[in-house]
Amino acid sequence: MPKKYGSAHWEGDLKEGKGTVSVESGAIEDQPYGFNTRFEDKPGTNPEELVAAAHASCFSMALSMVLGDAGMIASEIDTRATVTLDQVDGGFAVTKSHLDVTVSVPDGDPDKVMEACEGAKANCPISKLLTAEITMDAKVV
Repeated sequence: MPKKYGSAHWEGDLKEGKGTVSVESGAIEDQPYGFNTRFEDKPGTNPEELVAAAHASCFSMALSMVLGDAGMIASEIDTRATVTLDQVDGGFAVTKSHLDVTVSVPDGDPDKVMEACEGAKANCPISKLLTAEITMDAKVV
């Protein structure tokens, strides 16, 4: 099965530091991120919007598959994921990912389309990731 990577480089402290994030395919390369892009709406990205984009795209693909398995083909699937970062127990945690979905299935049974949406929400790999075991290899240099 495929393994894909994303990478990040960071320099400095939390508030004044800065970093860049890249993905294996090169679709995102050395995109700036930092405290100011996460909390102050400065140009650049942040972890929450990257997770949101991953969740929206994964869900859309999963929905396409589930619909296809049920003999339906969507002419369009538009998904927006909104990831919420909250203060929890003196720190921060991503507490929610909400999916807003608009799907058009010509001649599709609306109840079966909604059932497919629920199945895709529960079973897309990024939905599962949000509750996954986290492992790590670390070294100090």
